[in-house]
Amino acid sequence: MVRLRRRRLGREPVTESLEMYLETIGLLRERSDKARVTDIARELGVSKPSVHTALHELERRGLIRHERYGEISLSREGEAASAEIRRRHGILTAFLREFLEVPADIAERDACRIEHYLSPETMERIVAVTEGRAELRSGGAAAGERPPRGAVGK
Repeated sequence: MVRLRRRRLGREPVTESLEMYLETIGLLRERSDKARVTDIARELGVSKPSVHTALHELERRGLIRHERYGEISLSREGEAASAEIRRRHGILTAFLREFLEVPADIAERDACRIEHYLSPETMERIVAVTEGRAELRSGGAAAGERPPRGAVGK
């Protein structure tokens, strides 16, 4: 079973706010291969000074590289954290839409809020249930059966 864990740098957990910045940097770089202070501020609806404060903290933790007035890039650990956050977001959005039949815009907004608070154990169960349902649709496991061990996250 895939383990979904909160990213840490040493003993410091990454806060919800810092996760939002990591997720946004990853999304911006995915969309346009660039992430700049102005882009982040616009995307998150925050001030540029707020972005600078967060970037200094992310840089201190070794999650990003940022040259003054330049682009922002993710370190290897920052890239892994950003990818995991975006993965959790996608899983939760799909869960809310497909299982709870929440409208797309609300599912997106709610997933963005709750992705930062769920325990790894709860995320694992959501992944198992979501992927189990996908298997049912594709002719995999029988109704009511859990997906085979090791099938989650593949």
